[in-house]
Amino acid sequence: MSKKSAVRIDPLTLALPLAGVDSHAHLDGQEFDADRDAVLERAHAAGIAQVGNVFLGPEEYHARRAYFDAHPEVFFLMGVHPCDGQNCTQERLAAMRAAFAEDSRLKAVGEIGLDFYWPDCPREIQYQALRDQLALARAVERPVVIHCRDAEEETLMTLEAEGFAGYPLLWHCFGQGPETARRILSNGWHISIPGPVTYKANEALREAVALIPADRLLLETDAPYLAPLPWRGKRNEPSYTVFTVRAMAEARGENPEDLWRTCGDNARRFFGLSVQE
Repeated sequence: MSKKSAVRIDPLTLALPLAGVDSHAHLDGQEFDADRDAVLERAHAAGIAQVGNVFLGPEEYHARRAYFDAHPEVFFLMGVHPCDGQNCTQERLAAMRAAFAEDSRLKAVGEIGLDFYWPDCPREIQYQALRDQLALARAVERPVVIHCRDAEEETLMTLEAEGFAGYPLLWHCFGQGPETARRILSNGWHISIPGPVTYKANEALREAVALIPADRLLLETDAPYLAPLPWRGKRNEPSYTVFTVRAMAEARGENPEDLWRTCGDNARRFFGLSVQE
């Protein structure tokens, strides 16, 4: 007997009020070159009021910022990914600092952090890139968005040692359990939940979602990666957050529409957005 294929539900059939925020996406990537405007139109129709697009360095920012000239609902993040840490040079740091000074749509430094999953990313270089960009965030007075993979304790210790407890900081693409969530929360930071919260095996993640205070919770796609069920394995896009928020709401015993609004309001406060952006 052949395996039944998943039923691909159209996210627009589950549309929510125009109050949501996808806090983290990579819509400047080539995966969206054919239909970027249509993707953003679907996001709007699904209830996404704003999207945070992440540029992985100043070159990408300058080359691709114009993709979003007609989309004021898109705000920007910029940072050097830990696996590109060898290219976090003083010249690039200076270019990023200048861009943050000039562009009010640049709302946060990120994604930055530590990634020990890939063996060919030297750890000491990652640590230095993280420290340099934490200093950049302070200098430009922007919040920080953290990327962490297989390096939870090391990332937490570095952030604490650098004096970032209480600093506006968002733990992007959170995928761990309650213990790590409590440690993050104890430092006064926020947590952003991605599509894998919908995956059957991620019970520990759902337990963590249930304990996060409502005012510290955001959601994201990390598009084009990590699509939620029922679109797992396909290209992710902001409209799919309607599936993510429903899994989060179920874990918390809350109404999806209420949680949608709460996460959107939290994102607007964290990034300093207006409702109109």
